[in-house]
Amino acid sequence: MSYDGTDRRRHRVYVTRHTEYHLRDGVCVAVRDRQTRRFKPGHLALNLRLQGAVKLHPTGACLPNLGEPRPGDAIFFTVRDDRQIVTSRIEAVDRPSKRDVAAYPPA
Repeated sequence: MSYDGTDRRRHRVYVTRHTEYHLRDGVCVAVRDRQTRRFKPGHLALNLRLQGAVKLHPTGACLPNLGEPRPGDAIFFTVRDDRQIVTSRIEAVDRPSKRDVAAYPPA
């Protein structure tokens, strides 16, 4: 059964090859290494707002994705001095488990 109303979920996980980016209301609240399953408390993306996504083409071209980031895109965050953090390609977009949300490091 599908739901056509407003999506009120606050949490999303963008899964890349080596890393999970956990966001609450579009802000990165936790980053976890997929191999060790440990959160990375010093990651540069923490507390940064997701700015958008780019589609990476085999030719090397990067085109902005104006919609929600989806598998195949790379997401990016802008650091305070206008530098950007660009991830590797997204493999999946999920909802975190309640257990993961409870385990997020304190802000």
